[in-house]
Amino acid sequence: MKVRVQQLNPTIGDISGNTTLIIEALENAGNDGLDLLVLPELCVCGYSPMDLLERPAFLDAVERANQKIIAETNETALIFGSVVKNDDRRGRPCFNVAIMAHKGQVVATVRKTLLPTYDVFDEGRYFEPSDTFECIDWNGAKLGITICEDIWANNSVIQYHTYPVEPVQELAHKGADAIFNISASPFTIEKSEDRQRMLQKTAKEYGLPVFYVNQTGANAELVSDGDSLVLDADANIIARAPLFEPAHIDVKWNPGQTLSAIKGTTVAEVPSNMERVFLALTCGLQQYLAKTGVASEVILGLSGGIDSALVACVAAEALGPENVTAVLMPSEFSSEGSITDAETLAQNLGIPYNQLPIEEIYEQYIDALKPLFKDEPFGIAEENIQSRARGVLLMAISNKFGGLVLNTGNKSELATGYCTLYGDMNGALAVISDLYKTEVFELAEWLNNLYYEKEIIPQTILDKPPSAELRPDQKDSDSLPDYDILDTILKFYIEKQLSVGQIEDKGFDRKMIERIIQLVDQNEYKRFQAAPGLKVHTKSFGTGRRWPLVQKWTQYRLD
Repeated sequence: MKVRVQQLNPTIGDISGNTTLIIEALENAGNDGLDLLVLPELCVCGYSPMDLLERPAFLDAVERANQKIIAETNETALIFGSVVKNDDRRGRPCFNVAIMAHKGQVVATVRKTLLPTYDVFDEGRYFEPSDTFECIDWNGAKLGITICEDIWANNSVIQYHTYPVEPVQELAHKGADAIFNISASPFTIEKSEDRQRMLQKTAKEYGLPVFYVNQTGANAELVSDGDSLVLDADANIIARAPLFEPAHIDVKWNPGQTLSAIKGTTVAEVPSNMERVFLALTCGLQQYLAKTGVASEVILGLSGGIDSALVACVAAEALGPENVTAVLMPSEFSSEGSITDAETLAQNLGIPYNQLPIEEIYEQYIDALKPLFKDEPFGIAEENIQSRARGVLLMAISNKFGGLVLNTGNKSELATGYCTLYGDMNGALAVISDLYKTEVFELAEWLNNLYYEKEIIPQTILDKPPSAELRPDQKDSDSLPDYDILDTILKFYIEKQLSVGQIEDKGFDRKMIERIIQLVDQNEYKRFQAAPGLKVHTKSFGTGRRWPLVQKWTQYRLD
């Protein structure tokens, strides 16, 4: 039989638009003579619909879409991900399902068994799990159909908890001729390697071909990379779809015998880590605007530093330079080099820019506060006034002309609280908030050397010591350890969740570790008010890291 695995880019809640995508894919597969089309998890309603699933009208609309899609099937059979109601009075209101349809009829409905409730996932809140396992007899083959987590089971790199059952094992014991998995798996930097390892282990362990399809595109924080694969029973990759774009791969499968790519289908090359991150960020930004529909243009403060430079590059790539406006807002503490670096970057990218000096605005704030501040020495309050003055200007421009303000802060700053509420934390979307400062420099270097292949980000930006430029001769290293050290400790604490003692055993000073962890824990109140950020790491601030806003515990005190 000829099988097409097709990764789609659905939008959460756009049931009509998603249904159109599915029917178009079905028609194209039929025109191309495919016997079976396999589409991603929850592609009818988008992933993840969250509390929309609590609304009966939403479930009714999904059910109508399901019936419309089923009725459209003809000679080409279809496996697609959706939601169906749980008509039993017990349990949660619905099931996460894979529906197989052919010639206008339902062949089978397979319910998801393993419902992740870790990191960004909360499926146990909405779906009732399946506890039965049956292969689908179709066209002379036994199809073992699974949904996302069902195939990962106990094979995740970070195993938050172990499952008492492994669906693939159950289906293999039932005589499956192949495993089909439909997914909506979010991107992380090393996901491609982790996914390939898991799928090859599955194919090899059970001696079965694996057909894996993943959603592509972005919905707010979560970006999905696609990267759909077909593997034979010896774990050889027969076909692989490109990352971060709708695409399909076609194979010819003779159950129990041969599996080969159809002419025109290849094994797409997996980009480097840095290219994957850049693709994820541009995809996330572009689709945030496209899918929310709230704006088509963006605004950002361009300081002459590395963070805003990188965000400007991402925005210009994602939206086109004509849809990006940079605002330079120098103060008395801004170096001349920072101003000229920002201008050079804007000119190199071809983005329009304006200069709005804040020195007079800042002085007016200081004069207004003088009766209260009196002769108190210059400190954090005066520094933050500058940041907040810039935030006010950016938001005013946004209100007047309609573009969304982009936040330009990185993960190192967000982790340690080295950022100003209602100032540089302003923004509708935090583009690089899941990149540590060292990774910001690494990605900027990659852009110049391998993507642009010329100096778009001025070398002077890459060379200068990081500074907020909120006081004379200020450097980030005045308040924080060097970023090579800081970021390593932050990764151990946030990503790996190591204790103080475990980090100390890796050669770091205990007092430094305690100070950094204290900064992380005491600044949760800032992150609670932060803009949503694009996820690229396994543990990101936002919905995937649920830390008490009010607490009297920090790791360093108890270790």
